[in-house]
Order: sequence, then structure tokens, then C-alpha cells
Amino acid sequence: MNNFPKITHVIYDLDGLLLDTESIHAQVNLEVTSRYGKIFDKQTKCKITGRKSIDSAKAIVELLELPVTPEDYLQQRNTLTYQRFPESKPMPGAVHLTQHLYQNKIPQAVATSSSKEPFNLKTKNHQEWFQLFNHIVVGDDPNLKHGKPAPDIFLIAAKRLDASPKNCLVFEDSLAGMEAALAAGMSVVVVPDPDMDKTLFYSAHQILNSLTEFQPQLWQLPPFF
Repeated sequence: MNNFPKITHVIYDLDGLLLDTESIHAQVNLEVTSRYGKIFDKQTKCKITGRKSIDSAKAIVELLELPVTPEDYLQQRNTLTYQRFPESKPMPGAVHLTQHLYQNKIPQAVATSSSKEPFNLKTKNHQEWFQLFNHIVVGDDPNLKHGKPAPDIFLIAAKRLDASPKNCLVFEDSLAGMEAALAAGMSVVVVPDPDMDKTLFYSAHQILNSLTEFQPQLWQLPPFF
């Protein structure tokens, strides 16, 4: 038997968890940093994943010692990523899981560091799917003061779901997201990017290779049939 608490509400990260946007981010970051003779490597990727856009841009500029401001870097990156975001595809198991919980009347929310404009581009071709979620909290929500790894975004999502944090299960793929969920007093399942060192996620309640491995009944959620 497991010791997982009873879950009544579910909250998801977006990038790299519901939608495969991380491959787009990685390609673009590699492209922009190469303009300055630098390499966007796995270590840098691991340190920025899950953070708000400006925070990740600041980290890249500092870590790689780029001769530009974070704002300039972000502008260059956005020009390329915004063109490619509508190509984003669902991650394995994401549609199946969210549809299953929706059909079983489990309230669900998305809590993403993406601001509204890129969120709309990423989900442009998935409008019907994203209508399954009761609430969506974006990175430039007026009530959001601090981005991940602060717990704010998950606490906002829980409040809008009218849920107790202890009964919320968060799905994340990043260290910053995992830390934010834990700081919010929630349970967290991580599905790390293959480039990430899984041992870094030792604080998570569960680590999966893919959402297809998730077993709802372990969390007292309706099982798949």
C-alpha cells in the first residue's frame, strides 16, 4: 500500500508536461546563444526550466555571460518561439488523463509560468481540449506576485478551484515547479525531461517517465478502465 493522500483536485504545469514546448524552447535558446559563441547546454536548461520568461532570461544571461541584457535576450527569443508555439503537440498521456478526470468530474486547473500571449499561441490548435479545465492561471495573472519556485501560482489555482492545498495533486516537469508545489503544501508527481537528473527530484511524491504511467487509483482517483 502507498501513503498517498486522497486527492480531490488536480493542477498541471503546461510546458513540457501537457504540451511539448520544451523542445521548441531548447532549439531557440540554442539558436540565440550561438549568436554569441555560447552553448545552451543541459546544465543551463535544467536551471531555467519552469521559471517565468524574464527570470529564465536573466539566468541564461548570467550563467553564459552573454553581452546583452535579459530584456534583449528575451526579445530575441520571443521572436523565434512565438512563431513556433502553434506547432506544440500534446505530451504522451496528457489528453487521455485530463479527459478521464474531466469525465469523472474531478476539478482540474492549469498553472503555468507562461504569460497570456504565449499561452494562447501554444494552445491555439487545442481549444477544445483546454476547455476541460475549470481554471487556467498564467504567469502574468494580476494576482500573481512571485513566480515558481514560490508557491503563489498553485495557491491561486487552489483558491479558484475552492480546494484545500492538502487535497491537490500537482503534475510538474521542473525543479522550480516541484519546489513551488511542495511549498504550497500539495502533493506532486514529476515527469522530468529526459535531460534532467532524476535524483534531483527526490522530494517529489512520485516520479514518472511519462503521464502514461500514472495510476489514478493510487491517489484515490477514479481508475482507468
